[in-house]
Amino acid sequence: MSLVDAPSYKASSTPIKSTTLPAEAYVLSIASLPSYYAASASSPSNAIHFFDKARLQNVQTLPGHESSITTLRYVPNVANAVTHALLSSGKDGTVKVWDERSGSVALRMTASAAGTARGLLSCDVSADGMTIAAGTELQGDDASILYWDPRNPAAPLRVHSSTHSDDITALHFFRPTSSSMPHTGNLLLSASSDGLICTSNADEVDEDEAGVHVGNWGCSIAQAGWLHDRAGRPAAWASSDMETFSVWTTELDRVQDADIRQPSVHRQDLTWVTDYLIGCHNASNPIGDADNDLCLFAGSNEGDVALITRPTFSDRSVPWLLHRTWTGGHVGVVRAALWDERNNVLLTGGEDSKLNVWTAQQPETITSPGKPKRGNDMDPMDVDEDGDISSRKRRRA
Repeated sequence: MSLVDAPSYKASSTPIKSTTLPAEAYVLSIASLPSYYAASASSPSNAIHFFDKARLQNVQTLPGHESSITTLRYVPNVANAVTHALLSSGKDGTVKVWDERSGSVALRMTASAAGTARGLLSCDVSADGMTIAAGTELQGDDASILYWDPRNPAAPLRVHSSTHSDDITALHFFRPTSSSMPHTGNLLLSASSDGLICTSNADEVDEDEAGVHVGNWGCSIAQAGWLHDRAGRPAAWASSDMETFSVWTTELDRVQDADIRQPSVHRQDLTWVTDYLIGCHNASNPIGDADNDLCLFAGSNEGDVALITRPTFSDRSVPWLLHRTWTGGHVGVVRAALWDERNNVLLTGGEDSKLNVWTAQQPETITSPGKPKRGNDMDPMDVDEDGDISSRKRRRA
């Protein structure tokens, strides 16, 4: 396993804008709204700050949650009632949908059992805006996925408690990237500290019938998400608490498994060593001749950030590519990275309370080492062609 700098590699050492969160709070997550950037702050603040995109000035502060904020993301539509919304979840057991224009809570959902709040670690909204899912911490013997109809937010539609047996750390609905993709229903990807990565039919009431596929990594999963090939067909990625990284087929068969800290560059003119994964991004177009849209943002203990891709996951001999580094903007661990491709900037936030904006155009088209598969070649991340997820059988690990 190797890492090489791409022919179009660039380095940046000075952010174009920078600001600091109040009270020395960590920047936990960043989201991009049409008019503002939003950043969530660590405890004891647990606030959400809106920043003007042009000047990076703090224009509004929302009360956020009563305890740690665990999710912050932009959603274009919720129940055809709230557009350009901000979605957040917290360990206070609430999911909140914020109206960008008013800065107020448009919808609030609460997870509780016997009157006690159940801490939430993850949440998402379906592509049609009609389903909200949230994943709980382990409480007693149960960790649950809760589903709400946002038109009736008072209580969950259903609770699935056997999909996972430990903290549910990631939830992501599949969002088709191509109009030519077959209808997949409400396909939900979930990951947990129990080592399982699962896909479920979020429209299915019976939990025994809701499961589509299961993959068992055998280690605690910290992050997970979707990636897509050039035809828009989905696969999945996951990262562990031990900084290992894996890629899975749509059927959740593991394609690759690697220590994210191993690929490194050591030369007199360039050195990069990854200490941890900050997060992943789905590029609007695959970079160069890559057969997938996955971009990894890696961090160093010194506070530097790198953009790394893998041209293909179907050939283990193909090296990882180092496209960009952003150095000198942070001190210590970087917690969040958001690539705003529309405005050609990268936002980073860290434990030093800083929120930085950097120049970040998509790398130029390149010819990468090794040749990914093309056309009608068999790809290990091929999706089932059956279309509707209700027709697929669950695989058990």
